[in-house]
Amino acid sequence: MANNSVDHPGNSVAEVNHDGDFGVTTADLRNLMELRSGEAVNKIRENYGDVQGICRRLKTSPIEGLSGNPVDLEKRHTAFGKNFIPPKKPKTFLQLVWEALQDVTLIILEIAAIISLGLSFYHPPGGESEICGEAAAGVEDEGEAQAGWIEGAAILFSVIIVVLVTAFNDWSKEKQFRGLQSRIEQEQKFTVIRKGQVIQIPVAEIVTGDIAQIKYGDLLPADGILIQGNDLKIDESSLTGESDQVRKSLEKDPMLLSGTHVMEGSGRMVVSGVGLNSQTGIIFTLLGAGENDEEKKVKKSKKQGAPENRNKAKTQDGIALEIQPLKSEEAAESEDKEEKEEIKPVKKVNVTKKEKSVLQGKLTRLAVQIGKAGLIMSAVTVVILILYFVIHTFGVQGRSWISECTPIYIQYFVKFFIIGVTVLVVAVPEGLPLAVTISLAYSVKKMMKDNNLVRHLDACETMGNATAICSDKTGTLTMNRMTVVQAYIGDTYYKSVPEPEAINTETLEIMVNSISINSAYTTKILPPEKEGGLPRHVGNKTECSLLGMALELKRDYQPIRDEIPEETLYKVYTFNSSRKSMSTVLKNADGSFRMYSKGASEIILRKCSHILDAQGQPRLFNPKDRDEMVHKVIEPMACDGLRTICVAYRDFPAVSGEPNWDNEGEILTQLTCIVVVGIEDPVRHEVPAAIAKCQRAGITVRMVTGDNINTARAIATKCGILLPGEDFLCMEGKEFNQQIRNDQGEVEQERLDKVWPNLRVLARSSPTDKHTLVKGIIDSTVGENRQVVAVTGDGTNDGPALKKADVGFAMGIAGTDVAKEASDIILTDDNFTSIVKAVMWGRNVYDSISKFLQFQLTVNVVAVIVAFTGACITQDSPLKAVQMLWVNLIMDTLASLALATEPPTESLLLRRPYGRNKPLISRTMMKNILGHAVYQLVIIFTLLFAGEKIFNIDSGRNTPLRSPPSEHYTIVFNVFVMMQLFNEINARKIHGERNVFEGIYRNPIFCSVVLGTFALQIIIVQFGGKPFSCTALTIDQWLWCVFIGIGELLWGQLISAVPTHRLKFLKEAGHGITKDEIPEEELNEGTDEIDHAEMELRRGQILWFRGLNRIQTQIKVVNAFRSSLYEGLENPESRNSIHSFMAHPEFLPLSEEEAHAPTPIPETPEEIE
Repeated sequence: MANNSVDHPGNSVAEVNHDGDFGVTTADLRNLMELRSGEAVNKIRENYGDVQGICRRLKTSPIEGLSGNPVDLEKRHTAFGKNFIPPKKPKTFLQLVWEALQDVTLIILEIAAIISLGLSFYHPPGGESEICGEAAAGVEDEGEAQAGWIEGAAILFSVIIVVLVTAFNDWSKEKQFRGLQSRIEQEQKFTVIRKGQVIQIPVAEIVTGDIAQIKYGDLLPADGILIQGNDLKIDESSLTGESDQVRKSLEKDPMLLSGTHVMEGSGRMVVSGVGLNSQTGIIFTLLGAGENDEEKKVKKSKKQGAPENRNKAKTQDGIALEIQPLKSEEAAESEDKEEKEEIKPVKKVNVTKKEKSVLQGKLTRLAVQIGKAGLIMSAVTVVILILYFVIHTFGVQGRSWISECTPIYIQYFVKFFIIGVTVLVVAVPEGLPLAVTISLAYSVKKMMKDNNLVRHLDACETMGNATAICSDKTGTLTMNRMTVVQAYIGDTYYKSVPEPEAINTETLEIMVNSISINSAYTTKILPPEKEGGLPRHVGNKTECSLLGMALELKRDYQPIRDEIPEETLYKVYTFNSSRKSMSTVLKNADGSFRMYSKGASEIILRKCSHILDAQGQPRLFNPKDRDEMVHKVIEPMACDGLRTICVAYRDFPAVSGEPNWDNEGEILTQLTCIVVVGIEDPVRHEVPAAIAKCQRAGITVRMVTGDNINTARAIATKCGILLPGEDFLCMEGKEFNQQIRNDQGEVEQERLDKVWPNLRVLARSSPTDKHTLVKGIIDSTVGENRQVVAVTGDGTNDGPALKKADVGFAMGIAGTDVAKEASDIILTDDNFTSIVKAVMWGRNVYDSISKFLQFQLTVNVVAVIVAFTGACITQDSPLKAVQMLWVNLIMDTLASLALATEPPTESLLLRRPYGRNKPLISRTMMKNILGHAVYQLVIIFTLLFAGEKIFNIDSGRNTPLRSPPSEHYTIVFNVFVMMQLFNEINARKIHGERNVFEGIYRNPIFCSVVLGTFALQIIIVQFGGKPFSCTALTIDQWLWCVFIGIGELLWGQLISAVPTHRLKFLKEAGHGITKDEIPEEELNEGTDEIDHAEMELRRGQILWFRGLNRIQTQIKVVNAFRSSLYEGLENPESRNSIHSFMAHPEFLPLSEEEAHAPTPIPETPEEIE
């Protein structure tokens, strides 16, 4: 390796800077990498002679690679940096606390608490006199009066707890995603050559000077300069925005940039820029400059969101950005930084999210509806309390307002205001975003164990709604362990691989040569890792099967490859999806050429003019022979589910000179067929059962494959995708295109709608066909619900289909980086069964949210009604502000923990998907919510108005302002909490099941939350004292409270006995947005970008404008009539606004809107009864 350390004058200069002993600096390499095509070639020629010159200066060998010596690697790290782009700083805990404090309800509470605190410390001088009426009575002793501050302080304390819980949640979630992110990055490996060995190392360990092998499907991890390439085409759109693929070659354009995708071919490059010194890194550094402005902008836009949604928008965006790996699209337009700062915030939203998930949309609408209702209730409560007080004090008692009494009256008003706020706090389900987050984060964590690496949070929930799965065949449904099982050699059809003696030696020689040379040299068969295991297949699986056949014929491919190393190959036509074949040309010593080819049998056989006979001599092979061969060999192989590959060769004699290699059509003809093999890829054992589960769950599985139709049909039948006696369609890509395209060659949705419902197998399909099919199914309007489509893919060419699908699954093992980048979930074991697990988790997320809602809304309804009526009748809410906040904590944070972490069960796969328009709250749930609310209200009002008689204690009603807490109200509070606790167990079932305890031990979190809450409640009641407005209860009173709570469980059994369909008055809530509800003009402007849930929030603003608009219009009309000049009506816009105002969906009365909603399918046997 002496050539590595050739001295040259450059060295002495290099000593000065920190680039150690290398003959080239980081800056030189950076400047070089900024050049393109011709300029770059000239610059290399001027400064370094050629690429070998750069290798010498970087002290690396183009063939052997680096030595891998740690000292050397460390030197390179110091000189040229590491291949790592530092992620954006995560938000600190304090920033998250600040964000949680922005919640509007919490702000209102803080203000109320501060006012309450302020007033409690202000003691008016003459306040104790009789003149102020009843207001002053009851302040018995000074000690009690001193305790007035407690309520305000306690509210503040609970606000702090809520804020800390929210912030901690966000923080741990962010941490989780950072972890997930680094896992994705660690799993990403790249092939480099070190010490002459081809090894795979994590991307972060690549150093400048490494020799990297690149091939079709790679995402380049660093900048490099091409050393040797075959037919290399790169997609640089992520950096340049140009969609055309760029051909790379030593003579024309050897510059390879990080973040670009290899679309065709293979080659080797010397790494010249890593991490922040690579092109992607440089752009990221620029982005860092624009980061601060962008954060300001984002903050601004967030403040405008509505309170209920801000929490959610924040988590959603955060996630979308956090979890995306270094996305090179962020790095588009590297030219001018200013433009970028404008573009980035906008891109931030569109690039990362497809559109808000179904669940997110439904939840936002529901939260807004509940929020509005709560606001109205709390306002009414405050108004009634104030009116009652004013009328009672100044009207009935006939007192006059005296200045000394003002502070006392104000204290009363503040107390009323606090009661109003508590009603609002209880009404608004702040726990919703929390429950969604916990549920999704928990599922994502657990899905890792089921081999699903979730890259986009909402994909997990969308999967629960999936109605169609378009799956690849190879590797997903099958084992991707290709083996040759049948062969046609020398005019004989062998049903198993023949003995080497049975084949003519010349034929055998040519065949083994062809197989060894005409394949990627990275494809190898290695000895098994464990004793007695199967040999390991590395690289392309089809090539592995052919190499395996050579080994079975007692011939080794390695010596042949050593004799003809990869550098000496004259020309390589690499495999790609349009060519469907691969050819390698060798130049012989006498100037003649030999080309070896292999590919799909129907394609190669069409190009064959000869075939080797039993003696190993070429004989003519005409179309008639070909048809016979197809009939007698290829079809029987395909019907056994085999993939047929033909191996052939062609000699170009020296006399006719060198052919024009670019004219592929001329080159790939007149071949001589050597052998046709049938390769089997056995179906994975667990796949048929998994597909049966999918079909039972109402999900259609379609197979989209590049294989021929007979093989595809055979495999589909083995898997259970095609069932005997069903009239499903199997078609080839060509026929599919004829059926769905019109005469101009455009895809027509109506035509496609006739095909896809029955299509089960699409064979010989191109990536475009796959994308067309997925897009067609998603855009289709056949059937009542829009289809939700999941797609699996592993190749670079699957990218568009994966992006288009609702959920894209990429293969973790066989998948290319491009496919992984485009996907939402990565299957770490490439197995179809994992997709079924994802469906189960997705449905479980949906059900968890529904369980939480059922529980939460019951508490909301009861608490709001109790606070409201109690306040109006007794002038004081039976549940104090602090108690309400504790109830809120149970309901929100703890219940979301308990109910959102239920593990999924197989029974989730026994129902059909919910679809996009299925309301979150079904009629059964509505029955449960209202049913339990009735029980709780009856009990609470009984206790409130007759509790003192039942328990024989003093009444707590109408107590003066500063009186100590009463036993009476403590019992009311305690019973309320006990009922919630036992109702939490009822909430575990949402489809009307009887056994609510089923599987409760499988969820330790649930058990610990319930028991923990119970323990805390005992502490609060017995020792909470003044801050919680509680007094200690006796054991008898406790037993009664618990007994009433247990009554909830019995009542639940009673409710589930009532058939839902009898209760006609029940309505659903939390619909998805239906097409009819979206105004026309919005439908047209790229529906993907519009988020209807957020529009719901903007509607408030729109209403104001419309209201003003309408008033202006009316004024104009009145003026017009008054002056009997119709100038106002001449203006068509004003006329329009009245109509558009009336026609808009918000103005439908509720009942009418319900009528528009699709009738839901009953989802359980109980509902159908």
